[in-house]
Amino acid sequence: MSRRFHSLTTLAGFVALFSVTTAATTAPRTTDPVKRTTSVAAVAAAEEAVNIDWRVLAGLDYANGKATDTLKKLEGKLVRIPGFVVPIDDFQEEGAEFLLVPYYGACVHTPPPPPNQIVMVTMAGKKAIKMNLFDAVWLSGRLKISSVESPYGTVGYQLEGMKVEPYSAK
Repeated sequence: MSRRFHSLTTLAGFVALFSVTTAATTAPRTTDPVKRTTSVAAVAAAEEAVNIDWRVLAGLDYANGKATDTLKKLEGKLVRIPGFVVPIDDFQEEGAEFLLVPYYGACVHTPPPPPNQIVMVTMAGKKAIKMNLFDAVWLSGRLKISSVESPYGTVGYQLEGMKVEPYSAK
C-alpha cells in the first residue's frame, strides 16, 4: 500500500468520525415534553415481564397485610400471571376491568378464594378485552399489593393489565 493512499484513508476516516461526532453533539434538542415522553406500552415492551404463579401471590398474609420479601420485590414490576378471567358483572362478555383467579369457576359458583388469590385487573387505557370464563390466560401488567373490595369479596392485589394472551405452558 502506498504511503499516499494510507494517508488519504486515515484522513477520510478522521473526517467521517469528526462528522458523526459533530452531528451527535450539535443535533437540535427538543424541548417539547410530548416528543420526549415514552408511552407505558413502549416501556413495558422493552421491559421483560417476570413469570409468577399463585404460590408467590400466596405470600401475602391478608389478615395483617404482611408480604414475603419475594412478593415485596415484585411491587410495581411487570409480571405475567396465568389464571382465569372473572367478569365483574355476571353476564359481561367484554370489559376493561375484571378479576383474575387461579382456577376455573372461582368466585362465580363457589365461595371466593382468599384475597391473596384474587387480582383486580384494570386494563391500561381502559382497553376492553373479550372475557371467556372457560379459557386460561396469561395476563401481563404492573403488580400492586393493595386490598380492594369487589362484588365477590376482598381482593389482595391490583394489576394494570397490559397484555392478555391464551395460556400455554411457556
